[in-house]
Amino acid sequence: MIIRHVACSPYRLPLRRSWVSHRGALAERRGWLITLQTDEHTGIGDCAPLPTAGTERHEQAEAWLNKNCDHFIGQDVAALLGLLDSHPDIPPAVRCGLETALIDLLAKQRGTTIAKWLNPAAVGRVRVNANLGALDKRVLERLDEARGYRVIKLKLGVHPLEQEIERLQRLAEAVPAGVSLRLDANRAWTPEEAISLLQQIESLPVESIEEPLAEPDSESLRRLQQRTAIPLALDESLNLFDIKAVLQHPPVKRLTLKPMVLGGLEPSLELAQQAYACGMEVVVTTTVDSAVGVWAAVQLAAALGERGTHIAHGLATACWLSEDVANAPEIVDGVITLKE
Repeated sequence: MIIRHVACSPYRLPLRRSWVSHRGALAERRGWLITLQTDEHTGIGDCAPLPTAGTERHEQAEAWLNKNCDHFIGQDVAALLGLLDSHPDIPPAVRCGLETALIDLLAKQRGTTIAKWLNPAAVGRVRVNANLGALDKRVLERLDEARGYRVIKLKLGVHPLEQEIERLQRLAEAVPAGVSLRLDANRAWTPEEAISLLQQIESLPVESIEEPLAEPDSESLRRLQQRTAIPLALDESLNLFDIKAVLQHPPVKRLTLKPMVLGGLEPSLELAQQAYACGMEVVVTTTVDSAVGVWAAVQLAAALGERGTHIAHGLATACWLSEDVANAPEIVDGVITLKE
């Protein structure tokens, strides 16, 4: 297949309410839809930089797209996919959008889904967690938004620690039996604060804690993980570590993988497989992407196969957008069902 046309269409999508975390507040998502056309098919991918999550800045993405996209016309789809990493300066969100569009074309040529193209043993159902945002004073009022989900994610590190612990205790009393809480501190706490939190939530239904330490290093995380049975997770700080060292001697039990940050679906799947091989858990999440980006992350989660079905993935973020570029995945009782 030869690429006949390339389009990089910018978008700005306002959020229904601010996405607040220890890293700041997000009011809109900006990016580009990368559309590649051949004589037979159209492939589409989402390039949505989010520097606070670990991607390039919007200006860097725009400069790369303006400089390079026209050069893809006339190139073979499979060959271009194989040559992506020969561009050492390609930023991660750009690579994710371009790679997704290329794989979309190759999957359509084969008459299959992206998930099945990535892994023939991909599953057809993906469990996801609800996301109620920051653990603020109105979080209990939003609890109805999580109806049907078995895992609820919350952003901590926005308010004083003792205040958040108190709210967490009240929330744990209000959630239905069998529902657990996934906490994300976005690197908010000192080791002492993290230990204090762990001591006070031992009896609560906490499923995991992402990025607990403001200045994470392997030894500090390992000591913290040894104090608790709750899985700790690396997410936005992953690029601060030597990945090989993390996989050889995992300091925590879980990796949170964002295709937009890691440069696409194939790099994310490869890292997930390496994490599974060393006994770690894997969660796939978006960066509050457009529906196109969410669908790509859903395909990745499905491509994890049976190993990915035992955990809820962070893919229920489209509801945070007040408008979108396409139809987002339908979620029924915390599950996304993929079409063949």
